[in-house]
Amino acid sequence: MKGTGSFQASLGLEGVGQAHLSVAHALAGRLLSDVPALLIAAAPTRRYDQFMVANAPTRSSRLDELRTHVSGLSSVLVCFSAGIDSTLVLAVASEQLKERAVGFTAVSPSLPAGELEAARQIASQLGTVVHFVESHELDRPGYASNGSDRCFHCKSELYELAESCRTKLGLDWIVNGTNVDDLGDYRPGLDAAKKAGVRSPLLELGFSKSDTRAAALDLGLQLWDKPAAACLSSRIPYGVPITPDRLTQVERLESKLKALGFRQVRVRWHGEIARIEVEVGELSRAIQPDNREDILKSGKECGFQFVTVDLAGYRTGSLNELLSGRSLKLV
Repeated sequence: MKGTGSFQASLGLEGVGQAHLSVAHALAGRLLSDVPALLIAAAPTRRYDQFMVANAPTRSSRLDELRTHVSGLSSVLVCFSAGIDSTLVLAVASEQLKERAVGFTAVSPSLPAGELEAARQIASQLGTVVHFVESHELDRPGYASNGSDRCFHCKSELYELAESCRTKLGLDWIVNGTNVDDLGDYRPGLDAAKKAGVRSPLLELGFSKSDTRAAALDLGLQLWDKPAAACLSSRIPYGVPITPDRLTQVERLESKLKALGFRQVRVRWHGEIARIEVEVGELSRAIQPDNREDILKSGKECGFQFVTVDLAGYRTGSLNELLSGRSLKLV
């Protein structure tokens, strides 16, 4: 078994948008212990302690499984969003396959600016070459009209661009960060992945989200407990067209709420109404007088006439609950 591994260091990324592709070049080697704090497991917290108690028996074995599995793929283009799942796949692929592992990030109005910046930092600190490619899913009528199959059209755009990149680079596989827990949600994007022949190492090994976080922690990634993220279009109800202005409005308010200290937050767009989801444990804090006033002010500043807090709390894909037979569990 290889240790936590040595990752090459990158000295930065070119700007996105100046060219169709901007590439982060790995220029020097550095031990994981030298990588900046973003990638080093943080000091123990209550979440850390609780997670360790629940997952300690399987941490090392599952990471070793992933290492072995990924090393057998020969060369990969990793669809990389800066979420915990794709970050783990990219980190392990970089460790095992070296320069034969390349990242790929699609850049569009539906990608929050904070996630794009996180992707750039992670790519730089892993020392992995990552291609940042402008995508144009909003030009696809099936996406912009925002039907219940919107995710299929989004992922189709992603995988078509990724396939072009994979072919140019001569890599064997496109891989993503899908895990077993993703199968419990309504995700037509999974059909796009299947159609495109995309591999899912975590899914192929039966990794749950908990397995993924445990392996990331074992590898030394600070973002092992990073909250789940999703594209901004998932905040817009089905049937309501996706526009750049609406995506920007949602992103601005979510950024303000995170600045207020809410760790996991979604702003569901309902025209003049912002329906805010925070973790159930943070609901009481959200309605405390000072926080309530700050939330209301932030919503108004972002153009919402009415600002509400959903008492059911945060849950993944809550707008899918409006689809018949697709009500989701609370997470």
